[in-house]
Amino acid sequence: MLDHIPFDRILFLDIETVPAYRSYSDVPDNVVELWDHKAKRLVDEGQVPADVYSKAGIFAEFGRIICISTGIIRRIEGGHQFRVKSFAGHDEKTLLNEFSNLLRSHFNKKDDLLCAHNGKEFDFPYLCRRLLINGMALPKILNIAGKKPWEVQHLDTMELWKFGDYKHYTPLTLLTQVFGIPSPKTDISGADVHRVYWEDNDLDRIVEYCERDVLALAQLLLKWRGEKLIEEGEIVVT
Repeated sequence: MLDHIPFDRILFLDIETVPAYRSYSDVPDNVVELWDHKAKRLVDEGQVPADVYSKAGIFAEFGRIICISTGIIRRIEGGHQFRVKSFAGHDEKTLLNEFSNLLRSHFNKKDDLLCAHNGKEFDFPYLCRRLLINGMALPKILNIAGKKPWEVQHLDTMELWKFGDYKHYTPLTLLTQVFGIPSPKTDISGADVHRVYWEDNDLDRIVEYCERDVLALAQLLLKWRGEKLIEEGEIVVT
């Protein structure tokens, strides 16, 4: 499985997002009406739009990116080296610019690929939308506008796991458990990111969580190819 793809041309990535505002009460009036309309699909019986504002971060129109973690596998004698780099901060435009520079300088060839879990429905389009909202040009590797999900050649571990089936969402944590890979959710999960960012002001904790997700992605592909997993001493954070 995936034997034909050179690992050094794959950029593994994961993004963490939060609502654009700390709380529903901070949302400008002209945005509140739009969020209230969007939230109609999210509220349960007895809830109001304010109750689900913590979910606004999953929508590029109402959220923003606070961390992009990336990883690449390098072959070394006797094993692998996994190089991890994160772009994080409170200034979304700055981190997007730094990430875009990485793509333009190192991942600009035809056979270069991005890899994320549920990337085709979340990470990739979210990145594209936030780049455009910030008035930034799309790097060539992210120029996927107008393409159907099956026309996007980037790797999506959730899609790969479907094997053509129409299964529901399969979380990365479930796949890591099934394949005996250390879980990336040792501290927090995606549901905690809003609280950890806006209430705890602990961006570093979110970055560590995001980097664990990227490592889990790489481990999963190695496992599927029947290769040796990355060991702790083979991880280099840059």
